[in-house]
Amino acid sequence: MEETKEQDLAKRLLSKEESAWKELFGAYSGTLTYVCSRYIVSKDDVHDVLQNSFIKMFRSIESFEYRGSGSLKAWITRIVVNESLKHIRQNPDFKMVTDFEIPDVPDEEEPDLNEISQAAIMKMIRALPDGYRTVFNLYVFENKSHKEIAVLLGIAENSSASQFHRAKAMLAQKIKEYKMLKTAHYE
Repeated sequence: MEETKEQDLAKRLLSKEESAWKELFGAYSGTLTYVCSRYIVSKDDVHDVLQNSFIKMFRSIESFEYRGSGSLKAWITRIVVNESLKHIRQNPDFKMVTDFEIPDVPDEEEPDLNEISQAAIMKMIRALPDGYRTVFNLYVFENKSHKEIAVLLGIAENSSASQFHRAKAMLAQKIKEYKMLKTAHYE
């Protein structure tokens, strides 16, 4: 059976081969920056978290076990998410939003995202308040349950569900406004 490129890279990383680390950075830094910037807004903080993440990867590569295609990417992504959460928890300005008024948006209709670019959606997610953005990202992108999110963030499970519901409602409102502006622009 032929060894995959990812499997070869993992072996080289495990032997602490310098060129392998440069290759890992070159191949995944864009993806990992995107993942990190879903959680953290400041570019300087994103840079710091990514730097800490790569240090963590280097120091803990022995714990990595290749489990098939995509396992290296999953492992390094999990490190970036965990380092992002660690940064958020250490930030004294981070708070879960509890007093933000949003209009009730009926749940029956999910917004149609086909006409909106990924960059525009990302911008909307990044504009969410910290707590909403963090819970939304963990639930949607990391497939964490509200119970798991509660443990990760040190909050009550119902707070996680509430933050997610509010984030979804706020995003739905932003999408609606975006579409109205786009439609008005072309009329």
